[in-house]
Amino acid sequence: MGQEASTLNIPPRKVIKTLAVGQEVEGVIKRVTEFGAFVDIGVGRDGLVHVSEMSQRRVAKASDIVQEGQKVTVWIKELDRDKNRISLTMVAPGTMTMRDLEEGMVLTGRVTRLERYGAFVDIGVGRDGMLHVKEMAHGYVENPEDIVKIGDDLQVQIVGLDQRRGRVDLSRKGLLPPPEAPEAPAFVPQAAKQEQETVVALVEDEFRSPSNLHSKRPARGAIVAATIAAEVTRVG
Repeated sequence: MGQEASTLNIPPRKVIKTLAVGQEVEGVIKRVTEFGAFVDIGVGRDGLVHVSEMSQRRVAKASDIVQEGQKVTVWIKELDRDKNRISLTMVAPGTMTMRDLEEGMVLTGRVTRLERYGAFVDIGVGRDGMLHVKEMAHGYVENPEDIVKIGDDLQVQIVGLDQRRGRVDLSRKGLLPPPEAPEAPAFVPQAAKQEQETVVALVEDEFRSPSNLHSKRPARGAIVAATIAAEVTRVG
């Protein structure tokens, strides 16, 4: 009681000097407005919690979060020593929020819900990000549950961000090793290919000729074929 009385006896212009940014204090909601709430933190001057500092999530109205007379834990966010103003936050220091996110950032999240078009992932900012099925893996994915399950922890990358709407688009495939390229077919020089086709044609003509059916001499086509085949081998 004595400590509280001594604090309240501090001149209003000097109250702010007894506080420090990041300091945790207990308070009571004194007044709720459209833009936030005034909190009595026991130093003779109320602090203001702006509506954007009431939760990690986007808050439409302060009255959705706090009511007059409610006890709250707040942290000193900012001190204006010239105007003796105290700005408060209900979000603990070090807690990541939507305002901290940037495109390209890599985070670890947990799958919270599956839909046919993708998965929702808790990335620790009070609002789940969306991992679309086409961003889950390289190649075609028919069912999200073939890749991830509810409760899975996975690394994801932010590929789209809409702060106003509170939307976060995520990708997983960008963090995976690229797929192996298929082996290229063996290269056959065009000239060699034409010579091979010529060999086949000569051999077929030679075997179709009746005069060569009982001949003991090597067929002309066979001789030409052997010569061309040797040349093709040398070129290749």
